Amino acid sequence: MAELIVTTTPTVEGRMATHYLGVVAGEAIMGANIFRDIFAGIRDIVGGRSGAYEEVMQGAREEALREMADRALALGADAVIGVQISYAALGASDSMLMVGAVGTAVKLG
Repeated sequence: MAELIVTTTPTVEGRMATHYLGVVAGEAIMGANIFRDIFAGIRDIVGGRSGAYEEVMQGAREEALREMADRALALGADAVIGVQISYAALGASDSMLMVGAVGTAVKLG
């Protein structure tokens, strides 16, 4: 079985979408306490960047994309096209961060 193609482009080069299976999404929500815990132990801030924060954000983004891909595979998709990733603060005093990934699941010819 071929690996699922995930792309931000509206098409897959050299392949035609034969069936549109629907919109698929994945989310990862992180509580602010995670960020406070990381911040308390940060020693790698250089020039305003934090490797620890970046690792948490990368993990959340990867989880959102993985969840989206799993939903596409459950529909029988070969690819997810037009993927967009968004970030939002949620909750009282913006105490949580959500990373969302959304795209269109398709069958390719």
